[in-house]
Amino acid sequence: MSNPTLQVRDLTKTYNLGKPNEVKVLQGASLSVAPGEVVALVAPSGAGKSTLLHIAGLLDTPDAGTVLIEGTDMTHLSDRKRTAVRRGTVGFIYQFHHLLPEFSALENIVLPQLANGASEKAAKARAMALLDRVGIADRASHRPAALSGGEQQRVAFCRALANEPALLLADEPTGNLDPDTSERVFSTLMTLVRDTGLAAVIATHNLELAARMDRQIRMTGGVLEAL
Repeated sequence: MSNPTLQVRDLTKTYNLGKPNEVKVLQGASLSVAPGEVVALVAPSGAGKSTLLHIAGLLDTPDAGTVLIEGTDMTHLSDRKRTAVRRGTVGFIYQFHHLLPEFSALENIVLPQLANGASEKAAKARAMALLDRVGIADRASHRPAALSGGEQQRVAFCRALANEPALLLADEPTGNLDPDTSERVFSTLMTLVRDTGLAAVIATHNLELAARMDRQIRMTGGVLEAL
């Protein structure tokens, strides 16, 4: 069996808003995700799933616990090295696409590749290949404002996969879409994930979508348990 792409062990995180208003978000959360595995993270709003994803993706740090990505302990890496890992190894998708409005769909996918050292020619070729894979290559020159919500989110998927990450973290990626568009976009996401064989953690409150993933994990009281 392959070594896990992602391991988080005994994570704790408390937000200190001043006693007695401390908020204990994570209280010993642990999770392991193998290459090619898609894990659904099910939790209501405010339960801490975004905090968990931010820590797993090196955007935040825990009070205690360990994060390993591809077997490497990220706990004591410098900010510079964490940024390098995040840029090249981790892809993020959010409920709101966060595309850069002044750039075209193609440029939104090219930019992270350039930041990661790719040539402009290679970056454009990969961006077009990704857009073609999700069925919107003909929209490559359009800026986000000229795209539908589903098209914007598909561009965001392509951007997240632009640098061929080993790990994909998605926080309610279809939560801002109507049911029909959500279904199309989710199917596209699952196809992309299956084709690339990366490890993925997808947070959702939609139990029907969660049931179509390999495993379902619920966050309750700051810990993770299998459904």
